[in-house]
Amino acid sequence: MMRDLRIADRGSTHGLRCALAALLVFVSVAAHGAEPKVPVDARGLPTLAPLVNEVTPAVVNISVVSRAAPEENPLFRDPFFRRFFNLPDKPQRQEQSAGSGVIVDARRGYVITNHHVIRNAEQVLVTLKDRRQFPAKLVGTDPGTDIAVLQIEAEGLSAIRIGDSDTLQVGDYVIAIGNPFGIGQTVTSGIVSALGRSGLSPEGYEDFIQTDASINPGNSGGALVNLRGELIGINTAILGAAGGNIGIGFAVPSNMMRAVSNQIARFGEVRRGRLGIEMEDLTPALAKKLGIALQDGVVITNVQPGSPAEKAGLRARDVVVALNGRPMRTASELRARLGLTPVGEEIDLQVHREGATRSIRATIAPPQDAASLEGRAVPQMPGMSVVEIEKGSLLYQRLRGGGLVVSAVEEQSRAAHAGFRPGDIIYAVNRRRVQTLSEFQKALGGAQGGSAISLVRGDFNITIIIR
Repeated sequence: MMRDLRIADRGSTHGLRCALAALLVFVSVAAHGAEPKVPVDARGLPTLAPLVNEVTPAVVNISVVSRAAPEENPLFRDPFFRRFFNLPDKPQRQEQSAGSGVIVDARRGYVITNHHVIRNAEQVLVTLKDRRQFPAKLVGTDPGTDIAVLQIEAEGLSAIRIGDSDTLQVGDYVIAIGNPFGIGQTVTSGIVSALGRSGLSPEGYEDFIQTDASINPGNSGGALVNLRGELIGINTAILGAAGGNIGIGFAVPSNMMRAVSNQIARFGEVRRGRLGIEMEDLTPALAKKLGIALQDGVVITNVQPGSPAEKAGLRARDVVVALNGRPMRTASELRARLGLTPVGEEIDLQVHREGATRSIRATIAPPQDAASLEGRAVPQMPGMSVVEIEKGSLLYQRLRGGGLVVSAVEEQSRAAHAGFRPGDIIYAVNRRRVQTLSEFQKALGGAQGGSAISLVRGDFNITIIIR
C-alpha cells in the first residue's frame, strides 16, 4: 500500500514540475519582449491550445497511391515459366501509404513534404484540417535532403510562418504536428535534443534537428514548430528498433528546407555545384598531428586540379572553420551547406592555415559533365550504364587512377533503388580498386553476400551497399 502511495506521489510531483517548467517558458518569452504564444486559460492553467489552433490549419495529411513490385518468386526469373503462364514482364501491386505535409505558400498552393513520402507515387491526395481534399501535383523533389514540393489548387489556404532554424538552441521547446499511423492530425511536444545530427544516410545532405517530441510513422513531412508558431523543421525520420517512437526523432531544418524548396519551385530540381575538395572531421588526434589548437573544424585532405577550390587558393591541410560566417564543426555540416549553394554563387570560407585565420572566397562551379557520355550497360546492376574514365583526364588525375562514371540510371530499376545516380564516379568494390568495366563486372560477380561500392558524388565519398 505504501509503495502505491509513493508512486502516486512521484507522479503528482512530476506533473507539478512539468507545469512549473511550462510556466517558466511563458515568463521567459514575455521577458524577451515577445507576445507569449502559450497563454493561461480560464482556469489559470498553462495551455498550448491557442498556438495549436493557429498553426494546425497549415499542416495537411497526405495519401499516396504507388506501384511496387511484389516479393519475387524465383520462378518469375525463368523466361519459359513467364511465357507459359502469360505473366507480365514486371508484375506490380498497388500500395497505399500516408504521410504529412506543410503549406508554406497559400497563394501558390505549395505544400512541403518528404521525398520518401511521395516516392514512386502515381496519385497524391492532400487533406486539409477542414477535411477538404485536393489532388496534388509534384513540382519537384530532392532525394539528397528528403524534401519534395507539391502544389494544390485551393482557395482559403492557411500557410505557416517559416522561422530561422539557425537560431535554435538545445533545450528550446517545440511541438510536432503530423498524421502518425494515418489516424489523423496529432500534436506532440518536447524539446530540441541536439543539433547538426548526421549519419542517417550515407548519400544525403544531413544537418538534422533531433527532438524528443513524439514522431511516429506517418509524421514524415509534418511540422516542427517553435513556441512563436514558426516552422523550424520538417519531421523526417525516427530512430527505433520497432519503427515507433522512443524519444529520438529528426527534422530537416527550416533554412535547409527553404533553400531546397526555392530551387525546386524555380527549376523543378536542386542544381548543386562543385567546389572541388575532399575533407574530413578535425579530431583531437588530427589536430595534434597538424600542430594546431583548434577543437572544431573541417580538414581539407585534397584539392582537385582545375577546381574552383584550387583557383581560389585552398590547399590540403587547410582547416575550414566557417562558411559565410557560420561556424563549421564537421565535414557533414560543411557538405550539407555546400550542397545548398547554387551554381555561380560566391562563398566566403574562413580557413586556418599556418597559425592564422584568413578569408578565402570561391565561386561554386557546375558539376563536371561526364554523365552526358554514352555508356555501356552493367548486366550485374540492371538499369545502369557506365563510362570508363580516360587516362590523362581531369577525373583520372583526381582519382589518381581510373574508374567508372555512371552515365544513366533508369527509373524504377534495381540500380535506381540501390541509390545510384547519373554522375556518380565508381572507383572500388569491397575496398578493391576497379578501373574498367570488366573489373567492375568481375568484382560484382565474385562478391559473396553483397558488395560495398565506393564512389564519389560531387565533392563527397559515398558507399552504397548491395545485398
